[in-house]
Amino acid sequence: MDEETSKARLVDPGIRKLYRIESRWQAWLDVEAALARAQADLGIVPREAADTIARCARLELLDRARIDEALARTSHTIVPLVWELSRVAGEPAGGWVHWGATTQNITQTGDLLVLRQAHHIFLAQLRKLLGAMAELAERGADMVIAGRTHGQHAVPATFGYKVAVWIDELLRHIERLQQIEPRIFVAMLGGAAGTYASLGAQGPAVQEGIAKYLKLIPMRVPARTTGDHMTEYVTLLGLLGATGGKIGREIYTLMKTEFGEVEEPVPPGTVGSSTMPQKRNPKLCQEVIAMSAELRALVPLALEAMQTEHEADRTTSLMMKDVMSRACIATGDMMARLDVIVSGLSLDPQRMRDNLELGGGLIMAEAVMLKLGQAIGRQHAHDVVYDAAQAAFVEKKSFADLLAADARVTKHMSRSEISALLDPAEYTGLCANMAREQAARARVEAKSERRSPLLSES
Repeated sequence: MDEETSKARLVDPGIRKLYRIESRWQAWLDVEAALARAQADLGIVPREAADTIARCARLELLDRARIDEALARTSHTIVPLVWELSRVAGEPAGGWVHWGATTQNITQTGDLLVLRQAHHIFLAQLRKLLGAMAELAERGADMVIAGRTHGQHAVPATFGYKVAVWIDELLRHIERLQQIEPRIFVAMLGGAAGTYASLGAQGPAVQEGIAKYLKLIPMRVPARTTGDHMTEYVTLLGLLGATGGKIGREIYTLMKTEFGEVEEPVPPGTVGSSTMPQKRNPKLCQEVIAMSAELRALVPLALEAMQTEHEADRTTSLMMKDVMSRACIATGDMMARLDVIVSGLSLDPQRMRDNLELGGGLIMAEAVMLKLGQAIGRQHAHDVVYDAAQAAFVEKKSFADLLAADARVTKHMSRSEISALLDPAEYTGLCANMAREQAARARVEAKSERRSPLLSES
């Protein structure tokens, strides 16, 4: 992905920063501190040692050069960090660091603390996007556009109705993301194989204590092979990505020269091509579509990461680490672009109307059929209107004239009635109502300050 093309007009959502190694290390240190405190509460670790460990569990207090040297020497994920925390804590406190824990207990729990921060950003991005969509839905509520099915004119709709569909889908994504919170934000401390052997009967209580300090939920069975909760989260991001891609693709299509009905923001000075000065390319939409594809493609890999062998397998842990970071970064970037697109989308109602007229009234065939059907029955009316519609298309004749020349039609309606039936603005159903209803729902969610206790800072 070329990050340079559009970043000047984008607000960085901050996801990349979360997934830098320094951020992950600090999250792991937070878990180590919670572990010591929880064990002190149960008399496993001396209180003074736990307080010292917690006080020293700050990355800025540790020697980065020592950590890097130990990483190069040991090729181990967390041992160098544990060593350095133990050194800074001093004796005897340092001897109690990482007591009874295994690497994955700390790294997985810590990585979920990082994900919790990303999750909060996603919800904020969604609410901001819904606020912009509410404005867009109302702006286009009565703006008549060709409804298209199978790539062809179907019946008239309004642009606001399209946005209503997007809003409805995004609101369900918020609901899904909120529902997964108690399943995804969990603390794990089962020891080397998830059996609590290192802590015995006190193991579950230690895990509960860690969860309390980190505002997480303790795992019922702290198995290192359990990954369905993380896979579910990636799958939800895949669903959100699919919606984003659908929106991006729709705007991309409607922005094509042959459509010209909408245009993503193209600020003055934007260059679309190094050789074609006229180009006004859908840069942001293209990036959204690409990021959506990446998100959807990560879902199968997340499913594969659930195939953990025996009681632990670093292979699948590595897969999930990569999947989660990539999925979160892509989601944040995609949402940032969608917000700019929706907030600044230009609509061209005249071009929408011009495109409606391309079929010479054929888009109103259903309306004519239903009106005529009141007199002669729906199926007979379908046959009559079908004859006129196909002749109009194939022979390039006026649909209105063909209807007005058919005695089966004129027996039941006048030329003026036929003309009235061919007005697309009179056949948009409840599009405007749905646009305004969904805009209202979007505004309610956009103003929501609901924040789960699981999203609080640890």
